[in-house]
Amino acid sequence: MAQVNVLVPDIGDFKDVAIIELLVKVGDTVAVDQSLITVESDKASMEIPSSHAGVVKEIKVALGDKINQGTVLLALESADSAAVAAAPAAAPAAAAPVAAAAAAPVVAPTAASYSGAADLHCDLLVLGAGPGGYSAAFRAADLGLNVVLVERYATLGGVCLNVGCIPSKALLHVAAVMDEVSHLGDLGVDFGAPTVNVDKLRGHKEKVISKLTGGLAAMAKMRKVTTVRGYGHFLDANHVEVEETTGDAQEKTGAKKTIHFKQAIIAAGSQAVRLPFLPDDERIVDSTGALALKGTPKKMLIIGGGIIGLEMGTVYSTLGARLDVVEMLDGLMQGADRDLVKVWQKMNAKRFDNIMLKTKTVGATATPEGIKVQFEGLDGSKSEGTYDLVLQAVGRTPNGKKIAADKAGVAVTDRGFINVDVQMRTNVPHIFAIGDVVGQPMLAHKAVHEAHVAAEVAAGAILGDAHLSKSQFDARVIPSVAYTDPEVAWVGLTEDQAKAQGIKVKKGLFPWTASGRAIANGRDEGFTKLLFDDSPEAHGHGKILGGGIVGTHAGDMIGEIALAIEMGADAVDIGKTIHPHPTLGESIGMAAEVAHGSCTDLPPARK
Repeated sequence: MAQVNVLVPDIGDFKDVAIIELLVKVGDTVAVDQSLITVESDKASMEIPSSHAGVVKEIKVALGDKINQGTVLLALESADSAAVAAAPAAAPAAAAPVAAAAAAPVVAPTAASYSGAADLHCDLLVLGAGPGGYSAAFRAADLGLNVVLVERYATLGGVCLNVGCIPSKALLHVAAVMDEVSHLGDLGVDFGAPTVNVDKLRGHKEKVISKLTGGLAAMAKMRKVTTVRGYGHFLDANHVEVEETTGDAQEKTGAKKTIHFKQAIIAAGSQAVRLPFLPDDERIVDSTGALALKGTPKKMLIIGGGIIGLEMGTVYSTLGARLDVVEMLDGLMQGADRDLVKVWQKMNAKRFDNIMLKTKTVGATATPEGIKVQFEGLDGSKSEGTYDLVLQAVGRTPNGKKIAADKAGVAVTDRGFINVDVQMRTNVPHIFAIGDVVGQPMLAHKAVHEAHVAAEVAAGAILGDAHLSKSQFDARVIPSVAYTDPEVAWVGLTEDQAKAQGIKVKKGLFPWTASGRAIANGRDEGFTKLLFDDSPEAHGHGKILGGGIVGTHAGDMIGEIALAIEMGADAVDIGKTIHPHPTLGESIGMAAEVAHGSCTDLPPARK
């Protein structure tokens, strides 16, 4: 018997993700690939598996700890001498990537064999029509492929367009206008108290969805993409069976259709995590249920302090609800720098009766008076509250295990993710995967770019086009945005990450109290922050590594910072780019000038 340290494997672009649940204890016997902990990013949770089998001798992390690739999770007593020999020595938290600490490989299943007839034949089958799926289908069709797109909803667009990103933004826009109007009273313009017709508001949201889904249907028709409605699952590595559906709730009709394909792209998406101890009650909803907007509660609980919950809380608060939020970690909106979140929290304090940090939801009971919820602090303290509506927003889990991928020989992790390479290929060379199902971050804009890569590589293989066959997903950064009020947006390295990893950076921060446009708008609470490499090797001309913005329209501006990172710009490049005045966007150029020492819109720096 020998002892081995189990480390955090490669978890993609995510750094400093927080532990929200320990799944094992000292004395437990664990198997290879068994989940050890659950971590949470800004929009999703995921489990970290064990790379070795053995008995847990010591747990080296605690709830709330932030981990990175290479962090030591626990010590195992293992009888596998080969595994022990291959294991790296104990590494400090946030250590540099260690090759031997990679995730235990997922065993590829043996593909099934289907010998029946097919109803349809195509070059490329795309399973799932969310932003990633329809983008893949449209790109492949534009390149000349015969494409079949499978989707369970009556309309294209998936969760994002039908019950996610788009309808939430429609409601957030209304909430922002209502809040803006309420502030105009201080300027001498008084419209009086608003009257909300929830039915009309819901109708507005549905019109927004209908306009976009109608546009997608028209574009699919223009491209001659065949759409098959239903739940798709693999029969083997070249066939998918679709159980056809009807109605808004995706009821199965009993009819089935078999599709033969040469290449396939899995874009199966994810679903909201449901806490198992919550009762089945219409007053307990996930984000989809919250967007249904059946009414306005007087008292609302948000379980989970991430972006999704806080966005929906913004809507319901503006419509009249009082909010409580409960979060296991030590702060809301994890992933963003604390100085950005602090501005948001100060502006939104009036919405909340209670912000319960370092607190778990441990039980709930449905009563005629409301949903009675029990809480427990990490310090052992207990409390209780009763709510008209409870929103569970504790992340999303991938749908990789719902499509019979094993019959195609595609390897799927215990968590439901599908591993891919830089060309989005799975372990089966002619089957690709994109979007939420391939891992963090679970964001539509990431899925679209992955979709284009997968479609181009698939088309390259079928058409014999060497140029298309070389397409790769090589984005340096992926921006994140909380569409709250004010908005919070960030991209690349955060200041908190730089401190944790010992990376020396030069910060340029431009406060919006010095922005003419922000002052004119009456919204000068925000700021723009840029981080540049300040290592000795940079010789004072370091490239931009990251940035963050808090304020109105932050999400509309973060793309410029992402582009600057992709292009390897330094402070001079950004500062000498002429930005229009007066705009909020010019704060990016001014933040670069602050870092460079040439900003004339602020008092001179102290020497």
